[in-house]
Amino acid sequence: MKRQIIPGVIDGQQALCCLAPDATVKEAADLMAERRIGAILVMEGPRLAGILTERDLVFRVLAKGAKPESTKVSEAMTADPIVTGPSDGALQALETMSKGHFRHLPVLDGNDVLGIVSIRDLYEAIRGHLEEELRGAESLIYGDQYGSGAA
Repeated sequence: MKRQIIPGVIDGQQALCCLAPDATVKEAADLMAERRIGAILVMEGPRLAGILTERDLVFRVLAKGAKPESTKVSEAMTADPIVTGPSDGALQALETMSKGHFRHLPVLDGNDVLGIVSIRDLYEAIRGHLEEELRGAESLIYGDQYGSGAA
């Protein structure tokens, strides 16, 4: 069974964390810390302009000695990021992340931003799917009561 991004991995009802390109990296880092998230969508009005991740902060700001208080999000973000669609599969998204060496993927339906999926979200969805398949196989092999504690 193909587990779709929406609703199989995320519900599409996330409270999106977005900033404008002219916000500072310090503002972005503060927001990420407050919300305990690893990525922020960078929006120009209704259009996705980029994504700013914790890795972007490390590699493009801190490692280069830039000042977070004066560096704009647009200078550190990944512009025009690779995205996934709501009906794409979890395994497909995981492969995209693996090939691109990133851990967050915006979810768009056309130009409409529906959410963001993380590698952790995908892991949980795939793990859940594998558990279901394992329970089904055990039930088929050993009977319906296998693992239930019933004698």
